[in-house]
Amino acid sequence: MRKFNVNVNGKAYYVEVEEVGGDAPAVKTLPATPAVPVAPVPTAKAEVGGVVVTAPMPGQILNLCVENGASVNKGDKIVILEAMKMENEIVASASGKVTFLVKKGDSVDTGAQLASIK
Repeated sequence: MRKFNVNVNGKAYYVEVEEVGGDAPAVKTLPATPAVPVAPVPTAKAEVGGVVVTAPMPGQILNLCVENGASVNKGDKIVILEAMKMENEIVASASGKVTFLVKKGDSVDTGAQLASIK
């Protein structure tokens, strides 16, 4: 039995599909039940006027390479992001004081705000 969330005309449904042998698979339909909505995870926003450093890919924060509030130069390594079992160095995109918006161990999506530099 395989389980799926299916969107039909903007409405989400949870369905279970049974795989059977033969040329044409038989489909067992169940009464449609709305999928339970998942609340978005709140994220910190960069302060106004700061340069935002974002995650180029989804992954997990392995290390913050400098202290929160430290002065960094453009190109300095500030975060190690593990993605697909590889460690990726995220560098400062500007010079200034760094304020981290994530902590070690956090999972982030592509485009997540990692730090603000101003």
